[in-house]
Amino acid sequence: MKLYIRYCLSICLAGMMQPVWSQQISQVLIAVNSNNTFQTISNFGASDAWAAQFVGNWPDEKKNAIADWFFSLDTLPDGSPRGIGLSQWRYNIGAGSMEQAQNSSIRDEWRRAAAFVPGKKLQPREVESQLWFLKAAKKRGVEQFLGFYNSPPVWLTKNGKAFATAAQCNIDSSKFKDFAGYTAAVIKGIRKITGVTFNYISPVNEPQWDWSDGGQEGSPYPNSALTGIARAFNEELLRNKLSTRLIMPEAASIQYLVEKGDKPGRSRQLRELFHPESVGYIGNLPAMAPVVAGHSYFTTSPWHKAVTLRNAVRDTVSAIGNLEFWQSEYCILGDNGGEINGNKKDTGMKAALYMARVIHTDLTAANAAAWQWWTSISAYDYKDGLVYIDKQKTDGRFSDSKMLWVLGNYSRFVRPGMKRIETTSNTDNIYVSGFANTTGNKMVLVIINPGTEAIQASWTGNAGTGTVAYVTDVANRLKKQSLAAASMLLPAESVVTIVIGSNNSLAKKSTK
Repeated sequence: MKLYIRYCLSICLAGMMQPVWSQQISQVLIAVNSNNTFQTISNFGASDAWAAQFVGNWPDEKKNAIADWFFSLDTLPDGSPRGIGLSQWRYNIGAGSMEQAQNSSIRDEWRRAAAFVPGKKLQPREVESQLWFLKAAKKRGVEQFLGFYNSPPVWLTKNGKAFATAAQCNIDSSKFKDFAGYTAAVIKGIRKITGVTFNYISPVNEPQWDWSDGGQEGSPYPNSALTGIARAFNEELLRNKLSTRLIMPEAASIQYLVEKGDKPGRSRQLRELFHPESVGYIGNLPAMAPVVAGHSYFTTSPWHKAVTLRNAVRDTVSAIGNLEFWQSEYCILGDNGGEINGNKKDTGMKAALYMARVIHTDLTAANAAAWQWWTSISAYDYKDGLVYIDKQKTDGRFSDSKMLWVLGNYSRFVRPGMKRIETTSNTDNIYVSGFANTTGNKMVLVIINPGTEAIQASWTGNAGTGTVAYVTDVANRLKKQSLAAASMLLPAESVVTIVIGSNNSLAKKSTK
């Protein structure tokens, strides 16, 4: 089945490696070939670190409103989504720095994290708060859950802290089994309290960084330690008959998956951890998910370099075989080659459009099967939140961002099990990705128009029961627009999701 979205160009086209953000274009032609498929989508997700440990204590009305934004598949009376329908929730398993308080040496209390206590029905208040969001996600239909560590528990670390000393791995190999055993007990304990069994467990996070400044929980790891940890976790997960599967290595930047980089012993992780001929091979462990995880930080600008690196990740994963790539953490950090700076929060479309381009590039150039944001709730003046809050522990104000709803242009409609399909265009001034369900009776197109002018779109070959558009721009957040004809105006600086066929909306019900 082929779908054609027809436009005509009113100006000369920009080169493929130099996307233009503000040229005036009247029409563009996009061809979508659903017979040519790529990766199967696993999930779109976000992390609960760190603010959920406090917001879960807020008044019910407020925390439920926030949970609806993240997880709900319901619709508003006009048919627009109530929330963005995340399909995975990432739960931060704390190392115990919260209990250490000032002795933790982590200066910011909001970056400490409490440890789960296995066998205890009533958990520390911060853990209870996190568990509230875990249960809220399950209640609203989320089916995939991942538990992750930034640091091993403090009682297992070399220095008794949740961050490292002098950039050295903060856990001895003799403690790997204890680390894995504690984690198995946490998984079972959380299941008993919430009914949620983690589908995945991620024992390490960004092993390339030094994590020695007391800014948050964290530990560096050489690749050899990752192999030891994976083998210990594999043994304990199997011994405890848990269905939870390992995700590794959560590379700090996807360049470390394929390049030698500036971190000897912590780089080329696809080859050193997943190539069958490597001495550190972990891909054959029964409890290992067929997934390699990495973060998109510091690799998103300029765009042509971002595409080249992601193509290298795609090709290396493909060459290994029986493996998929997950982009497992991203927010806007650094100065990004002067394109956008992570400092100062931006709840408008500028940051949202940059985020959309990163999602698009990860999905289409790296063949990412999952895309996950850091972090869901932010109390900081930074471009790191989907929802922003006052830095208050028991009550406060909260607000959404356009980044929340732009993520929803993907997460709400591109559901687990859908396949990415081929899209081609005669212009590089917009970004288009396509997805289809397994039966072929539903197609989803996500179109990013970063320019300052609206674009008139029309298409033919419309298979299915109708076409609906969902618009996020300066004035709208996933606003539903039913299309009587096969055409619409794509607003300036917008992200538009077009759903064709099979009842369109994916909604469970309409609510007020």
